[in-house]
Amino acid sequence: MFSKLALRNVRRSFRDYAVYFLTLTFGVCLFYVFSALDGQSVMKFLAGYSNPNVESIFTLVGVFSVFVAVVLAGLILYANQFLMKRRKRELGTYALLGMPTGRVARLLVGETLLIGLCALASGIALGILGSWALDKLTVAMFLATPEDIFTFSVSWAAAGKTVVYFGVIFLVVMVFTSVSVSRARLIDLIRSGRTNEEVAQRPLGLAVALFLLGCVSLGTAYAMLLLRGLLRIDLLWFIMLGLGTLGTFLIFRSLSGFLLRLTKGHPGYYKGLNMFVLRQWSGKVHTNCASNTVISILLLLAIGVTACSVGLNDTITATVGGQTPYDLTVLNYGRDGEYEEADIPRLFRDVGLDTEACFASVESVTVYYNDPALTGMPAAGYYAVVALSDYDRLMANRGLPVLTELKAPIRTPNAIVNGPAADGVAVVPDELVPQLTPRRQMVNITYAGNVSQVDDLVRMALDEAENFPQGLDIMCNYKLDNYYDLMGAKILVLYMGLYLGLVFLLTAAAVLALQQLSQAADNARRYELLSKLGASEPMRRRALVRQVGLAFLLPLALGAIHAFVGMKAANEIINVMGHVDSVHSSLLTALFLLVIYGGYFVATCLGAWRAVRVEDGDRR
Repeated sequence: MFSKLALRNVRRSFRDYAVYFLTLTFGVCLFYVFSALDGQSVMKFLAGYSNPNVESIFTLVGVFSVFVAVVLAGLILYANQFLMKRRKRELGTYALLGMPTGRVARLLVGETLLIGLCALASGIALGILGSWALDKLTVAMFLATPEDIFTFSVSWAAAGKTVVYFGVIFLVVMVFTSVSVSRARLIDLIRSGRTNEEVAQRPLGLAVALFLLGCVSLGTAYAMLLLRGLLRIDLLWFIMLGLGTLGTFLIFRSLSGFLLRLTKGHPGYYKGLNMFVLRQWSGKVHTNCASNTVISILLLLAIGVTACSVGLNDTITATVGGQTPYDLTVLNYGRDGEYEEADIPRLFRDVGLDTEACFASVESVTVYYNDPALTGMPAAGYYAVVALSDYDRLMANRGLPVLTELKAPIRTPNAIVNGPAADGVAVVPDELVPQLTPRRQMVNITYAGNVSQVDDLVRMALDEAENFPQGLDIMCNYKLDNYYDLMGAKILVLYMGLYLGLVFLLTAAAVLALQQLSQAADNARRYELLSKLGASEPMRRRALVRQVGLAFLLPLALGAIHAFVGMKAANEIINVMGHVDSVHSSLLTALFLLVIYGGYFVATCLGAWRAVRVEDGDRR
């Protein structure tokens, strides 16, 4: 009987459970997707190259999974309190009809269990689809990979981990639900919808003072962040964090008495239902100032972490091309420490490689020891130099700008070889070269055809011949080795940033949605009164959308300002690696906000309208 009653209640109250259920589903989905990373074909592929970042990804996912589970547990407990508040009168009715408190608690536990099982099933199913899409997307990020790299499989270990984690969360929720119902008094359950909130009027001067104090606190925190940087963690860093939090809290605290007084003098205040909307919103801003502060900080983290991870990801992508312009660089260090130029293509042919079919171009350049007395370039910063004519030849073949004329040595504007050997090389006029001592030969090779296939042929030929047998000290610097090392770092940054960013965004949006749905249920009588006073349905709907919109936009606006300042500080760090594509990262972050935050806004408006809607024909 209880199972049938629980099932009927869940079906009947699905509209109330919709946001709660979707939040659970998305939480389970995210948890599964990132827990299943170890089974992704890309991770297995990078692990085969002994990429050190793969192990870091798995370690961080394990750490973050515990953190995310705690965050989602708090969110689910908060959502459960919202549902309890919505159903107190219903539970009181059960008690009046003679149902013992213990049975009421068991009924709610059954409903929670049913919702949890459905959320787990749908979340894991959606997570499997999301894991497939993420794996496919990651494979598409690679410039050159074997054609058979993508072999998707379901991670049953990740599914089991998800069930265990969320099973514990639901168990805690059921315990809290049982305790809450057992301790509730019948009179409180029956009168839950009749308790009105008392809003104290505050002097305008006090509200303005709090607002200005909040702005000063935020300004001080912003200045400390921009001047000191993001990574200098000491006592002042925690003071800066405290000032930012305090400033956010004071601004929300002051808004209830500040903006309402300002808008009263505007003609639009008395237009339509604007006065009703502003008073409803003003009364709740003061009550919810603490939660709005937390939501703004969550949005700061969501926007900042997502944008910075995408920006750093783009920077790493640009670094891949900058550090590895050729498919293969062969460094010839000579014989017994003495410079000796070699015919590298012939050496490859000697070990059985068809260079005509495999190599599209071969370019050899000699670099020289830097003599500060001749070049004027400090020895500490420049280990080698290259002739201007050789540099221009390499750049012309790559379609890059040449220097043509050079009056004094300069650092090479673009890499002339793969890897770190390109750092610390200067370009000098040709007339200085005869006075310099050759250091090594660098041979840059571009493959013909599929990069991965040719690279495999090159490695196989060298392995079978145990490297070049002529006794020369030669080292091969493969583009794919550098590329996959950087791709590991790229995936690490992108995955962790998206994981945390999406969880923070989901939490902020869900908390706001549940708040507004709860307030809409409390305001049902007020909207019914508006209907009786003659306010049409479109007017009431617009009023509700504006009220929900204010609740969503204000924390977002302040969180976006926080994120803008934080990203400026973060970009100073990222700029060390290269240029930050702020446009791309901002657009992608805005897309996440639009889809998740905007989606919750639309769902909240629909749910809130169902809670307060009164058909015009039902007026009494």
